Amino acid sequence: MVMFSVHHLYRTIIPYPQDRIPIEPRHVLHLVAALVPLMYMAYLARRPDTFLLRVMLLPLVVLSLLGTFFRFKIDGVEYGPNNWGLTSLALTCVARAIDYTWRPEGTGADSDSTVPSSPGCTDALELLFTNRGIGWKFGVGVHVPKEHRSLERSAFLSETLASCLCSFLVVDACESFIKLVPGVNSPEGGTMFRPELPIPQRYILSTATGFEMCYDLSTLIGVGLLSNEPSSWPPVMDHPWRSDSLHVFWAKRWHQTLRETFFVYGGFFGGIVAGNIGTVFGTFIGSGPVHECGAYGLGHGFDPHVIFFFALQAPLLILERVWTRATGLRVKGIYGRLWVYFCIVILGQPLMDSWHRRGFGGGYIIDPRISPIRPTTYTAPSTVYRVLGLHSVCLS
Repeated sequence: MVMFSVHHLYRTIIPYPQDRIPIEPRHVLHLVAALVPLMYMAYLARRPDTFLLRVMLLPLVVLSLLGTFFRFKIDGVEYGPNNWGLTSLALTCVARAIDYTWRPEGTGADSDSTVPSSPGCTDALELLFTNRGIGWKFGVGVHVPKEHRSLERSAFLSETLASCLCSFLVVDACESFIKLVPGVNSPEGGTMFRPELPIPQRYILSTATGFEMCYDLSTLIGVGLLSNEPSSWPPVMDHPWRSDSLHVFWAKRWHQTLRETFFVYGGFFGGIVAGNIGTVFGTFIGSGPVHECGAYGLGHGFDPHVIFFFALQAPLLILERVWTRATGLRVKGIYGRLWVYFCIVILGQPLMDSWHRRGFGGGYIIDPRISPIRPTTYTAPSTVYRVLGLHSVCLS
């Protein structure tokens, strides 16, 4: 009876994928309203003597976020990646709410405690929209990539726009090529491990990423429309392909936008149990369910491969430290780079295949109506098939 009640409560908050409500224009207000309690929580986190109130509000904020963003969906199986974005946003916002709550003194900037830096709600909005915590106490120690753009406003915006357009074309090209692979190109999902494909082409299918494109777009809004200083929007990536150790990859060169989110879901508790090593294990173990619960938005259930990949990164990082202590040599150079490629690209294939089997590759990341690359792949398919090694697949 108790288990039935718990399950019923769980499904009331997070319904089955087939029971989610297709979003209509009138539902947009519901989604915006669900964010209001979180905004108020951010406001309280910047005010002293609000700890008890924040603790009392936390269940309401969490239920509001999960119960709203997991209840609605963009209708159509081809919009699975967009629904993934909705559920991931909910999980990230829940982590923010917990983060704003658990510190009795609130969330302060580098140079203060909870003294508001701006009148009204401006400081709360600044806290709400910061991801890496740059300029805030919870972001102390985060790696900030070196700025390569001019900090003069007009030049900065021009370079950022060029970067955004370039990233858009790269993501569009990768997505368009993935759409040519039978099975993978279906919103219902299919494995990307095709025995007919040579090894390089098989792995190329999992290289698409849109982090820099989305961040560049946010930068254009922040600097161009909201008049933020260009220096407050440093690059989000630091050439991750140049990493020559896992430590450098995860701590510096890969994006740090979800660093605090993973700490909330696992690193904090791991640190209590086992100190610094526990923080490392907890952060990566917490990262896995966040990625997998986001993928739940695809509508094809859960898969442990995703959680296993991220949990595996912690012992691999410890292995690097053991190597350094045993040999006196740091992991670096060409062998370090091959090690990183093995740990991320090779060991990450089951993770990417898991997402593709559940329809990620067949969904729309970039709408076909604004895609400049996809019409080309359709008008000259035979040439594209031969370049990608897909000719034998499409004939079989």
